[in-house]
Amino acid sequence: MAVPSFVQLDPAIERWNRMREDAYKHFRFTRRTSLITFTGCVLIPSVIYYVASETQYKFKWTGKRKGDSLVQS
Repeated sequence: MAVPSFVQLDPAIERWNRMREDAYKHFRFTRRTSLITFTGCVLIPSVIYYVASETQYKFKWTGKRKGDSLVQS
């Protein structure tokens, strides 16, 4: 004996879910997706590395008291 379902399925939501589940099957690198990938994987880490390496030895935190300058001389 089948149990009645009280949930009504919306066909638009089901299509949306199916599209989201199968997105990787239809993905292609276009100019836009390539730019987003380059920005996220190369440009942002490069900028973070540059800023970190430029300020690495600029400040010295050890042994400083309130009012002392953090900039190394």
